[in-house]
Amino acid sequence: MKIRDDFTCPLELVHDMIKGKWKPIILWRLRMGNTSLSKLQKDITGINQKMLLQQLKELMEAGFVDKTVFDGYPLKVEYFLTEPSGKRILEALTIMQKIGIDYMLSEGKKDILVKKGVIKD
Repeated sequence: MKIRDDFTCPLELVHDMIKGKWKPIILWRLRMGNTSLSKLQKDITGINQKMLLQQLKELMEAGFVDKTVFDGYPLKVEYFLTEPSGKRILEALTIMQKIGIDYMLSEGKKDILVKKGVIKD
């Protein structure tokens, strides 16, 4: 991921760091704590391992995510949100999540939110 030298405002830079279909979802999942690649892939419907690895690499380059590699066999790697950047981006994602919930409720999609465990009935 290349950070531009020319931009309109800092928001444009952050947008570049987290843009795409998967990065916000990966960051949102990592709010729940350290996790393995296989668990991330299982928890994020529709993402394949190649895409997940690419997105994690870009999030690490941006400073939002890091990983711990444990000694031993089989190889164990855990991904986590960094301090302060990774944890701080959650503030913005929390607001976006609330906007999404409000929209879905206004569109009569409460049942989907309940089924996914986002809200309780």
